Amino acid sequence: MADLQDDPQNTSAIGELDQPTSAPASVPEPPPLGDDDGLDRARALLAAHPVADGHNTLAKALALTPWHDLEVGESALDTDIPRLRAGGVGAQFWALTDDTDITDPAGATLERLDRIRSLIASCPQWLRLALTAGDLADARNCGRIASFLGPVTAHALGDSLGTLRSYHVLGVRALALSPGTRWTEPGLSRFGLEVVREANRLGILLDLSGSTEGTWRRTLDASTAPALLSRSAAASLTRHPLNAADELLAELGAHGGVCLVSFAPEQIERSGSTVSVRDVADHIERVRDVAGPGHVGLSGTYGLSTGAPRTTGLEDASCYPNLIAELLDRGWTETEIAALTWDNLVRVVRDAEFTARATATRRAPSGATIEELDGP
Repeated sequence: MADLQDDPQNTSAIGELDQPTSAPASVPEPPPLGDDDGLDRARALLAAHPVADGHNTLAKALALTPWHDLEVGESALDTDIPRLRAGGVGAQFWALTDDTDITDPAGATLERLDRIRSLIASCPQWLRLALTAGDLADARNCGRIASFLGPVTAHALGDSLGTLRSYHVLGVRALALSPGTRWTEPGLSRFGLEVVREANRLGILLDLSGSTEGTWRRTLDASTAPALLSRSAAASLTRHPLNAADELLAELGAHGGVCLVSFAPEQIERSGSTVSVRDVADHIERVRDVAGPGHVGLSGTYGLSTGAPRTTGLEDASCYPNLIAELLDRGWTETEIAALTWDNLVRVVRDAEFTARATATRRAPSGATIEELDGP
């Protein structure tokens, strides 16, 4: 894992590749949906306002794929470079989450982290590691897909603030406060509050997807930086453990956060019917209505192998134009589309950085332990 110490922003090795590069000739077109004029307009909007996507599990899928070529195209997966570019993706959060029952969560997280870091390093003409909001803009200006690392799950910390700081050094910029530790369930404990404060100091975003009410309430009350839901939808439309109730969406919006709406069919299905782009659009509009137009974004939840359940019209990472065309047909303006695809998530990243800079001058790294705060 020596490559993890390389300077992610060193561009001396790529030289002339720092200029925008055209996509390979093999880039697929999204499946047709609606009229061609609507799709053409959607693609034009995405060229100007690319998607900052909140959740892709490719790191997990790569461990199960014996051979892959993501740069040319990969038929065994729903994500590769050609499809990301065809979909208008300009920034991607690469999820490092794992199952709560795994025996070595920290080890599994580091393996996934190394896998994604290696992928980014192997495709410098397409991908660029992003650690800050400024990196997002730089990658976009150079025609790269900005790559954020995270979230990692709470149980991957091993109840250690030192581990959280180590993840930050390795580039992780989001932490999921999901159930699975004694400090996140049934609600956030005193040690959990210290995790929130340390994440604020570091500039690590707090992901409330699937968290208990006791956890998300205490997090929003204690955090000085906005939080996010990296892969949620509206629980008022579809009941699912990862979906957010209207009360959470309203509080998230009031605290400046953002809900990134998932495309996963199990999170957006309604009445047992075929799940389509229209269902995703319904969830997006519900989140916008409750949280506010400045607090909704996109989470394709791609990074799956061929054969996984799909939402019709959003089968892979090339299909974002289909969703944008649907929203345009519903009367969304270019300004509203830009906020949805890019501006809202980037603002939250920027606000978390501002909080970290303001906090660093008055708060030293915490040496607290879970035993001291929560007892043995």
